Amino acid sequence: MRERCAVSVQGNLATLFEERAEPPADGEIAWYAARLPRGSGVVLDAIAGTGRLLVPLIDAGWQVHGAEASATMLARCRARLERCGHTTELFRQSVVALNLPFRYAAAFIAGGAFQLLVDPAAALDALLRLRAHLVEPALLLLDLFVPAAAEHPPGAAVVEVQTVTPLDGGRIGLRSETSFDVAQKRIDVVRRYERRDRRSIVAREDETVSLTWYSEEQAVALLDAAGYRDVRIDPPPCAREQGRWFAAIARA
Repeated sequence: MRERCAVSVQGNLATLFEERAEPPADGEIAWYAARLPRGSGVVLDAIAGTGRLLVPLIDAGWQVHGAEASATMLARCRARLERCGHTTELFRQSVVALNLPFRYAAAFIAGGAFQLLVDPAAALDALLRLRAHLVEPALLLLDLFVPAAAEHPPGAAVVEVQTVTPLDGGRIGLRSETSFDVAQKRIDVVRRYERRDRRSIVAREDETVSLTWYSEEQAVALLDAAGYRDVRIDPPPCAREQGRWFAAIARA
């Protein structure tokens, strides 16, 4: 499983790997462009990562600000903006403690990143913080998924190995071990990143990431509990191979 699923713990190797392994954004940009309110004000990418969606949305004419808890990911987002000749407001803040000096016509969290908020109280806090930052038409878009393991849990941890070539050369390998607790609706991923220069390991980085998941009905109930209205379930921004993906859209 390789979705965008690290928000606050990613170090340099993890960020470099993510930037090279990220899926193309074209289909998602079209989906967001069809739903975000154009001409109503600035939009917030509430977990912006390296700017995978933020930058092409700006390319397409949207005003987008970004919030991101990881300093390394935010730095890569700034670099991506500069390469494309753009500037915008970026904030190093967690969505759980969001406190920005702007208000937004819409906000979104892409790629299942909302599900990094495993604690139900943290998830509710994030939704309340986002709601406080929204003004008419006050749309919130969440890209969510239910893992395939929810219905067919594996008997043991799933081990995967991947390799990417970063822009500055060499190779970064990732070994991940993913465990599923269906009863607790919890995914735990233990990752080791290793950067190699020819045959030797020159850097190593470990991280552990946890995620949860919601059914469509539970997502609606959570948004209702946070005071959102006109909640609906839409098809997801793009087709993905693993699990059941959907979008939850609501108004503050």
